[in-house]
Amino acid sequence: MARKIGILILTIILTPILAGIYGILHDQLSYSISPEYFTKFKFEQFGFVEYGFENEHATVAIIGFWATWWTGLIIGAVNGIVGLIQPSSKIMWKSVYGATIRTLGIAVGIGLLGILFGKFIISGINTDWNIPKSVTDRNAFLTVGTMHNFSYIGGLIGLIFGTIYQVRLKKDVAQ
Repeated sequence: MARKIGILILTIILTPILAGIYGILHDQLSYSISPEYFTKFKFEQFGFVEYGFENEHATVAIIGFWATWWTGLIIGAVNGIVGLIQPSSKIMWKSVYGATIRTLGIAVGIGLLGILFGKFIISGINTDWNIPKSVTDRNAFLTVGTMHNFSYIGGLIGLIFGTIYQVRLKKDVAQ
């Protein structure tokens, strides 16, 4: 049981780091699509209007990490706790690793779908969105906003699939 607790603790430590790295890369892509999403929205939301760096990419990277590390903490805790159902630490490691990779993959995939959905559907909807008035490229802003929302949804869906994977692995091992 001590090894399983060690895997649980390691998972809870590593998944926020992994999620933060995902956030950094995610937001660099987002920034390339709509710099205004950051300069006119996220910089203010995260307090970088007054204290931001001169290098916007570095500021975007910090925001990306801050915006996602906590999801990794939740994902790691859930995956690690569910992994405790496995009969051995070796199978638990395989289980937790597989669940985490599935969660990440699904979050990435659904986030990329969010770009398409935002670009071709959401940005074409003519409604009174809560967008800063100074935004000049409304479509790109909405595309990135949709990508961000889809990525969080993807993390949740990935967590569900990762949990299902672990339960099925437990059943397969038991047979």
